Amino acid sequence: MHYERLICFVDGFNLYHALDSLRQQHLKWLDLRKLFSHFVRSKSQIITQVLFFSAYPTWKPDSYHRHRLYVSALMASGVIPVMGHFKKKSKMCLKCGAKWEGHEEKETDVNLALALLDLAYKDMYDRALVLSRDSDLAPAIRKVKQNFPEKQITILAPHNYRHSAELIKAADDHTTISLKHISTSLFPAHIYDVGGNLVVERPLEYAPPSS
Repeated sequence: MHYERLICFVDGFNLYHALDSLRQQHLKWLDLRKLFSHFVRSKSQIITQVLFFSAYPTWKPDSYHRHRLYVSALMASGVIPVMGHFKKKSKMCLKCGAKWEGHEEKETDVNLALALLDLAYKDMYDRALVLSRDSDLAPAIRKVKQNFPEKQITILAPHNYRHSAELIKAADDHTTISLKHISTSLFPAHIYDVGGNLVVERPLEYAPPSS
């Protein structure tokens, strides 16, 4: 039987901010493979890869620690992390003139765009599921469609975040991730490898309210 090969591309920061806005910390312990399974036609499609694009906030110890645990959980489920980095950037308030050192995420959108193009040229997917609302990805999507018009691209966005009009225009179709999709796609408290060894334990901050 011929399956339509799917590769899922996840903009980690877009996803994180969407989940953070829900004010339910436990939803951040999200199993991406399980999440995408909600959007697969089991009899005709198969997920071959899930790629997670993000960067570690190394200057924030608690967040850095949780992020590393989450990436470990993703890797244990077969997700491939592609990590960029943050760069220090001087910022200034235009109203009061105050200055401070901030951080700007670098490479994540570029890494995602390059992977989308690279894997299309290598004919690794028939359909790409792109979880993002970053309009900067539109040129890469248009380039894939220009060179490989038979390849399909679907844009996904969480229900509480509006879709990017530019991404919708560039892609073939789009869909919305519901709160139910998210709440039924969480990792368990303990994740083990195939040998039964504990790989990662859920951070206390991500425990569901009933725990």
